[in-house]
Amino acid sequence: MNQNSKSIYYPPGGILIWFLILLEIFTFLGAIFVFLYKRSAALEEFKQAQAFLNPLVGTINTIVLITSGYFMANSLHQLKNNDNKKSARSVKIAIFFGIVFLIIKSTEFYGKINHGIGFTENTFFTFYWLMTGFHYIHVLFGVGLLAYVQYAISKNKYKSTNTFDVESSATYWHLCDLIWILIFPVLYLL
Repeated sequence: MNQNSKSIYYPPGGILIWFLILLEIFTFLGAIFVFLYKRSAALEEFKQAQAFLNPLVGTINTIVLITSGYFMANSLHQLKNNDNKKSARSVKIAIFFGIVFLIIKSTEFYGKINHGIGFTENTFFTFYWLMTGFHYIHVLFGVGLLAYVQYAISKNKYKSTNTFDVESSATYWHLCDLIWILIFPVLYLL
């Protein structure tokens, strides 16, 4: 079957990436639900711990990651229109914003560690480190994946008739956006 054919078995990026996405979403949703349950049992403790987070930094990181996702989607559109040069440039921009996200998050992590706020500080920070750390690893892997895709697009490995790997990578990158959109308000805003 042609990769561009429309079928439930061949969604953008392929069915296997969507199984991964569902697994990841359920994993993070499970963590969020347990977090909310624990929060309801120790609301004051969680609010005091949450005061050590900066919602503005979280909001900026949200904008940075969504902007990166926009450029990755734009890259795929450009590739499908046979414009590899623009497509490769858009992936570079997506990578840049992914790295900005990682730098901001690393700075935030460093600040917590520098103030002695570690994994075992309290229940809130156990969840904070688990969820944001696991997401950080996803973004780090995604930046590496996008770097490979950008290089391959610039070398014309992918064209409008061969976008499957780029679609899979873009789908994974949007998963990173989605996970952050799920955990950001729960950790930073509730």
